[in-house]
Amino acid sequence: MPYRSDARLLVLHGLRLKGVAEADAVASAVDVDVAVVVPQLAELAWLGLVVRREGLLAGWQLTAAGRVEHERLVADELATAGARSTVESGYDRFRTLNPGVLDACSRWQVRELSGRLVRNDHADPSYDERVLNDLSNALSEARPLGDRLAEALDRFSPYAPQLGDALDRARAGERDFVTKPVIPSFHTVWFEMHEDLLVTLGLDRSSETLP
Repeated sequence: MPYRSDARLLVLHGLRLKGVAEADAVASAVDVDVAVVVPQLAELAWLGLVVRREGLLAGWQLTAAGRVEHERLVADELATAGARSTVESGYDRFRTLNPGVLDACSRWQVRELSGRLVRNDHADPSYDERVLNDLSNALSEARPLGDRLAEALDRFSPYAPQLGDALDRARAGERDFVTKPVIPSFHTVWFEMHEDLLVTLGLDRSSETLP
């Protein structure tokens, strides 16, 4: 049976991945009902682990104490679940897929014409289709990886469905669902899966080496 994270860890984890987010975005990221997230946020705020941010980018975010508590809970969970080897092998596999996904996302935004890099205006359906096909192939290879991770830690289960949904929406004409930040685009979800693997293993993105 997959190890199921408790609600407190999931809410902290959602905020760690999102940075700043409203309750509904946290709920979507970690596949928990928003009715569970809202009271957790209130309790975590009372404990000084999260704080409400207002302004242009409004939402909840972790405090310094919240980041420390999140790291502690994730490390304890990994040990209790006995999932380190599974997550490590999953991370290694992810790193082999990552360059291709990043390249496809870059080609979605910028393309080469007459020897110059120009903004992709999406006026060439065949070009866009080739990029989407590359992302589809990457997703086909990522699904078994997601399944193995989810068998160890249930909180990894949303990634493959979210990536599939983003790709479906892009193919249906919602082009923002390839690379636009903030929304659950393919790139956003892929980035969060990458961050999840790093955070779970206690690694830092800045020290990451190429595969």
